[in-house]
Amino acid sequence: MDLVSVRTVRTPSHRDDLAFAPGDRPLGGGTWLFSEEQPGLTGLVDLTTLGWPDVERTPGTLTIAATCTIAALLRVQPAPDWVAWPLVDRCANALLASFKVWNAATVGGNVAVGLPAGAMTALLVTLDATAVVWTPDGGERRVPVEQLVLGVQTLDLRHGEVIRAFDLPEEALRTTTGFRRVSLSPHGRSGSLVTARWSAAGFVLVVTAATPRPVVFRWSSVPSAREVDAALDAVLGSDEDWYDDPHGSPRWRRAVSSVFAHELRDEAAEAAGAAGTTAATAGTR
Repeated sequence: MDLVSVRTVRTPSHRDDLAFAPGDRPLGGGTWLFSEEQPGLTGLVDLTTLGWPDVERTPGTLTIAATCTIAALLRVQPAPDWVAWPLVDRCANALLASFKVWNAATVGGNVAVGLPAGAMTALLVTLDATAVVWTPDGGERRVPVEQLVLGVQTLDLRHGEVIRAFDLPEEALRTTTGFRRVSLSPHGRSGSLVTARWSAAGFVLVVTAATPRPVVFRWSSVPSAREVDAALDAVLGSDEDWYDDPHGSPRWRRAVSSVFAHELRDEAAEAAGAAGTTAATAGTR
């Protein structure tokens, strides 16, 4: 839709040009920004003109620019040992967007909107990503993505701060991942999106879409079913802890998320058991 209140659009080419007046908002792909009325918005600052590389690889880290589009992320050729990479495609498809949207929507924009169904948030949290945030004074701070999104359209970002990139540790990319998603209609917004990551270092479970913010559980090894139940009850034991909107009631979201959590735990336990059997068999030869 037209943003009739916008009076200025600025296109910075260097960080020194990056400044926000009252009423200014950063612009990435704009797929959400232009989808509804934006009260109080008077100016746009286009981040795409800063020319950030979509992805950069350094020893031990994959850096994804906030302005990297979903389409560009899907075109990245993963290293052979990045067994977690299929999660990228699964989370992209969870957005139920066409390729036209993928070519405009940015990874940073999906996170910055702070919607529960933001599947890029689920992806980054599951892979232990850290957000690199540029501050107005010319500095930067680093925030784990799981702590960046505080609630529905609420982020740990102050006026003038900009998400520059997301750093993903290669160690996380080398782990096995699991994915479960459900919606009330065949092509509806995610009602619950539960992901997991596991390796010899431990088991990580992430609940999004069903909760106002990402909820992360960590264990040093694959937990028992009882431990999963106890963790869910301790952190998400009340209906008030679950998101409530036309795409799902808290009670339904709680029920399906619990089922998904147990399915992913079982999947990881089965894989761990198979690995143990293989190791034991090799040891007897």
